[in-house]
Amino acid sequence: MILTFLGTGTSHGVPVIGCDCPVCKSDDQKDKRYRSSLFIESEKTSVVIDTGYEFRLSMLRSGKSSLDGVIYTHAHSDHIMGLDDLRVFTHETRLNAYSSKEALDEIEAKFPYAFSPDFYGGLPNLNRVEVKSHVPFSIGDIEFTPFRVIHGQREAFGYVFDGVGYVPDVSDMLLDENRDLLENLDILIIGALRRKPHPTHLSFDEAYSIASSLRAKRIIFTHINHDLSYRDISFLYQGRAESAYDTLSLEV
Repeated sequence: MILTFLGTGTSHGVPVIGCDCPVCKSDDQKDKRYRSSLFIESEKTSVVIDTGYEFRLSMLRSGKSSLDGVIYTHAHSDHIMGLDDLRVFTHETRLNAYSSKEALDEIEAKFPYAFSPDFYGGLPNLNRVEVKSHVPFSIGDIEFTPFRVIHGQREAFGYVFDGVGYVPDVSDMLLDENRDLLENLDILIIGALRRKPHPTHLSFDEAYSIASSLRAKRIIFTHINHDLSYRDISFLYQGRAESAYDTLSLEV
């Protein structure tokens, strides 16, 4: 299985419009971050988690051209607003969109035409598939297990598949109900916004502490803002954890 980070940034993206901080002005391509999204490929199946503003650009940049399903973590704009570009995958058949009922309700309210019972070749044609926490579902030959987390004042979902956990937006991992699912993963990809605490996201140290307590074999941060560069994060964690970056590809 191949994982490709289509985007690793927070809701503003990096660089931030109008910002002249060192990270936003950096020449290092690892400091250029589209909104967070992950592409997952097995030998038979291709799935994307979240379709943010740059979904089209990130797919073109990565060379990806097929898709068997789309999964959403929640319905914030930076995770869904590229949905219209799913139309290229639904010329002949509908694509299943998986998330919680609440998230799908919000997404459908913003893109009602994508869920129309009528089929239109020039529009995205999506089926709603509601999923529940800790109830596995499969897309092709990949099995996913959703798990509920808290993201500020709302719920969001993370997903576990093939020894990998992915949870980009989280302030409370709800470990009392999720620990058994999340312990001893080969890779835990976890949102870590910045060094200082934030009301709706984990900081780097908070994310690292949680991932370490879960004995993740590899800890990868995503959903990162412009406070620290890729090099800064690498220096701080010295191999104990690492920053994802756009276009990073992993074989698992």
